[in-house]
Amino acid sequence: MNQPKKRSLWKSTLMLLLKWFHFFAVYGAFITCWYFFYARIIEDGIQMSTYDILLSVVIFVAFFFFAGVYGIYKIAYQRRTDLIFAQFLTLFCTYGLAYFIHTIRRAHFHNPLWLLAFFGASLVFSFLWTYLTHFIYFKIHRPKKTILLYTKDADLVRIKEAYKHNKRFNVAEKVNVADMHFEEIVKIIDGYENVFVAGVQASTRNGIAKYCVDKGIQGFFAPHVGDIILMGSLNIQQFSTPIFAVRRVAPNPAYLFLKRFFDIVLSLIGIIALSPFMLITALIIKLYDRGPVFYSHIRLTKDRKPFKILKFRSMRVDAEKDGVPRLSTEHDDRITPVGKFIRKLRLDELPQLFNILKGDMTIVGPRPERPEIAEKYEKEIPAFALRLQVKAGLTGYAQVYGRYNTDPYDKMQMDLMYINRMSPIEDFKLMLFTVKILFSKESTSGIDDNATTASVTEQGASQDGNK
Repeated sequence: MNQPKKRSLWKSTLMLLLKWFHFFAVYGAFITCWYFFYARIIEDGIQMSTYDILLSVVIFVAFFFFAGVYGIYKIAYQRRTDLIFAQFLTLFCTYGLAYFIHTIRRAHFHNPLWLLAFFGASLVFSFLWTYLTHFIYFKIHRPKKTILLYTKDADLVRIKEAYKHNKRFNVAEKVNVADMHFEEIVKIIDGYENVFVAGVQASTRNGIAKYCVDKGIQGFFAPHVGDIILMGSLNIQQFSTPIFAVRRVAPNPAYLFLKRFFDIVLSLIGIIALSPFMLITALIIKLYDRGPVFYSHIRLTKDRKPFKILKFRSMRVDAEKDGVPRLSTEHDDRITPVGKFIRKLRLDELPQLFNILKGDMTIVGPRPERPEIAEKYEKEIPAFALRLQVKAGLTGYAQVYGRYNTDPYDKMQMDLMYINRMSPIEDFKLMLFTVKILFSKESTSGIDDNATTASVTEQGASQDGNK
């Protein structure tokens, strides 16, 4: 084995050991807490009952699941603050689930003091572990020499976030390869460790991908719409050559029934549990300017069916007096002080629970667009209409992994990724991850001032006009 491979192996082994050390340390803390303070002690010896053993197995699986959903071990891909918050959510869900199961099993509440004490201790340990492991990772992994390849400015925007991750990527060059042949591009790539590619013609891009694999270069590719569609294709084994079959999405009827069942149950629970917050929010909006509490306008759901979405009003009553539909901007003076507050806490979205209960929306699905804005997007991106294969949702793939001002092309691709992999597990994971983005300021960032949509082209034009 050569030296680079040996170094890579011991680095990977070290990080794996650190991750397993954390996992079993935190799980061990829970078992210790449960064994000494909550498990039943039988008369013929000190040991856990069958119930307690089963619960420990359930918590092991739950901790593993929540850790994966919130990505607490994605040291290379997330900021320390994000990792720490992910640790908090993982531990909170795990310990909360244990207490919930125990309360249901015993039919009465037990003193949660010891559980809270071990939760706090595990949290402190996890915070320290995150800081230490993050430091170790970037101490032994230097930033890799990186090049960005693009054909249009809009494509460069999609991969320019590599600059922000300067601990991983040392972006040395960005090159517009619109007028270059494959042979010229290969010469440019040579000597780099990472390559980002966006907007490059499919045949040339495929050649770059094969070259990266052959030379051991890490390639990062912004997908085309066709790539996303093929991701959800069916691999047909009927012919003597590999065939991918694509069609309009056709979810399993059992899945649709289950999805609607949970929409009804969870929206009802949400309406009842959050009714005090909704009443207070409505009262504050009314007292501020005596205007209407709710804001309702037409949105599109499955198969372009229009419906009236319900939200708490966060803007002035005359916000669209010019008759031009527009998204909120970064420094939008139409948003009231009360509106800024309820938007920050996502309280303005709560009335959509009634839309879900009614059946206009679902909990997880592509966010509904206004017809006028959807029409603009579809003129620029015809494939944008493919989002309407399924019912619009309160949260979804684009909401979790994108932002309010994410370019519609990227949102469409994220929504298609979700449509390709729709399942109860995927819905559950996205609902859990939604809790994390509720506290992220970036997820509500408005579009550029003077723009009316989130299109990169339009926002770029608005920026040029402000210079």
